[in-house]
Amino acid sequence: MRILVCMKQILDPDVPARDFRIDEDCREAERGGANLVPNIFCENALETALQLRDGTGGSVTAVSFGTEEAEDVLRKALAMTADEAALVTRSDEPAPDALTVARVLAAAARKLGDFDVVMVGRESGDWGVGQTGGLVAEELGLPMVALVDSAEVHDDGLRLRRQTDYGFDTVQAQCPVLVTVTNCEANVPRIPKTRDVMKSYRKELTIWGMEELGVIADDAIAEVVELSIPSKDITCEFVEGNSLDEKVNVFAGKIADVMSGLG
Repeated sequence: MRILVCMKQILDPDVPARDFRIDEDCREAERGGANLVPNIFCENALETALQLRDGTGGSVTAVSFGTEEAEDVLRKALAMTADEAALVTRSDEPAPDALTVARVLAAAARKLGDFDVVMVGRESGDWGVGQTGGLVAEELGLPMVALVDSAEVHDDGLRLRRQTDYGFDTVQAQCPVLVTVTNCEANVPRIPKTRDVMKSYRKELTIWGMEELGVIADDAIAEVVELSIPSKDITCEFVEGNSLDEKVNVFAGKIADVMSGLG
């Protein structure tokens, strides 16, 4: 079974708020203030794919679309024992919209060959749009099952468990199929072994530019026109008084004034 996993590199979501900055030219989070890390849901997808491969045989290929720095994400995927990896590079210009990303990933999938399963994280930890999986499925003409947290081979296809607002669904899917993967206790990303980390840097990485795939960024249908950090003004006033009872009365009076103003 051949499995393709789409990976994304994002700014570390755990960056302290005081270090978070906006790049006004690119209209996205400023890089440099925090580490760049793999998107956690992409790692959940990769772990799910690796478990499926380890149980049934086959191969796992990781693909990413990003700047040259995204190579680190793919090296980690190889360290987690993915068999192959491919990177489609883009410039440092404003990040492309979800449709452009989907078209690039679909073009890369077609160039890499036929796959039985394509796995995508349910959403990214930066924009959180959650559209890439559905758009890639549409570009490839594949059926899609969303919010999957485990997969196993059953008959001639896959048995997938997907999360819902009310519990879980079990879905029988025929291959080829695209699934978006969410997190659960069973697909927590494995910690790469030192030996596998060393081997990952000796493996060859396939690298393409967008022009080699025939995808034009000018086809974007959405654009971020403005991005800003919300501001909040907080004022604090200390209640004065010579005794606790006097302070309580003053405080109660201020609350009454506020409530009357709201009424």
